[in-house]
Amino acid sequence: MPQQLTPATLINIGQQFGTPLYVYHAEKIREQYQKLTTAFKNTDTVFFYACKALTNINILKYILSLGANVDCSSINEVKLALYAGFPRERVLYTSNGIAFDEIEEAQSLGVIINVDSLSNLEKFGKKYGHSYPVGIRLRPNIMAGGNLKISTGHDKSKFGIPVDQADKVLQLVKKYDLHITDLHIHTGSEIKDVDVFVKGIGILFDLIPKFKELKFIDLGGGFKVPYKDGDTETDIPLLAQKVSEAFANHPNPGGRPLQVWFEPGKFFVSECGYFVTKVNVIKETDAATFVSVDSGFNHLLRPMFYDSYHQIVNISNPQGAPKKYSVVGNICETDTFAWDRTIAEVREGDYLVFYNAGAYGFEMSSNYNSRYKPAEVLVKDGQPHLIRRRDVFEDLLRNQIEL
Repeated sequence: MPQQLTPATLINIGQQFGTPLYVYHAEKIREQYQKLTTAFKNTDTVFFYACKALTNINILKYILSLGANVDCSSINEVKLALYAGFPRERVLYTSNGIAFDEIEEAQSLGVIINVDSLSNLEKFGKKYGHSYPVGIRLRPNIMAGGNLKISTGHDKSKFGIPVDQADKVLQLVKKYDLHITDLHIHTGSEIKDVDVFVKGIGILFDLIPKFKELKFIDLGGGFKVPYKDGDTETDIPLLAQKVSEAFANHPNPGGRPLQVWFEPGKFFVSECGYFVTKVNVIKETDAATFVSVDSGFNHLLRPMFYDSYHQIVNISNPQGAPKKYSVVGNICETDTFAWDRTIAEVREGDYLVFYNAGAYGFEMSSNYNSRYKPAEVLVKDGQPHLIRRRDVFEDLLRNQIEL
């Protein structure tokens, strides 16, 4: 089992490649995938990496080498997955409120398609009828997830076709002789209670007999990963047990056993990621001691956007006396990473590392304030490899057209 990358290793990588810097540990990704496959080894279960969490082409290739499939939320993610080498039959595209021509392009590429609206389902039926298999994303009307902003299955969520509109779905299936091969639900992110997944399955059991060509049930992702001391991740072995029991008690009536799909994203890559920063300035005030690092929410948006917690460690002075700091960024906004956080004594020039930074870190970054996007490094077999260079000035001008 891989250990965390050591402070000395991270400092060396920071010195070699500069900061701010995203560092990913390949063997941690493998460990996470093996947790899933080991727990579900006696079941017919397939895992699709939800690549919106981190789409660097080297990460995609590595996850392909592990044996996982890939879940995409845009046509460009589909193209990246195919470019990385995923066979089209292992690429799942779940559309979300998009123009129908994007679904048409996905169909032309031959990938698996889930449709999330009655409007696009009817357009799909008119054009393809029974000739191309399709899945349906349903909204189960379940509230779950670590934050309302990452809860996707509740009754006010934009995602999926509400289950109470199932009759309208069935009317379209009959009208166009649609070839429905999977039913998909996803309730949110940071789900620790495995009974949430079981509850979702229960909702599907009422619908399964009405779709005669079903092959797969897609239960989405959203597995919990630990951020704070004392946090625990989703109990994957217990999830495997409860899912197996649920399907054993409700076999597909008159049909083949259904394969189960999951779409973890954060679970694959969150803990593999380290965001390495350097302290620019320490500012003492009556209200707080501010530690300003060489980054901001233009590089790591989650704390400001989701109020998310990332452990922050002073790897340059780990044995320093603990003190309270507010860790902030260097852009012209309130970009606070942590208020009144206890950290080993910080000095200007120290390296601070944000843990659990692999998911939705670089992926949500921007050039706000005309700041450069950071580099990315993959540590594999103990060796660091640059997998994305840091922006340079020309990148800020790349797509601009001067009049």
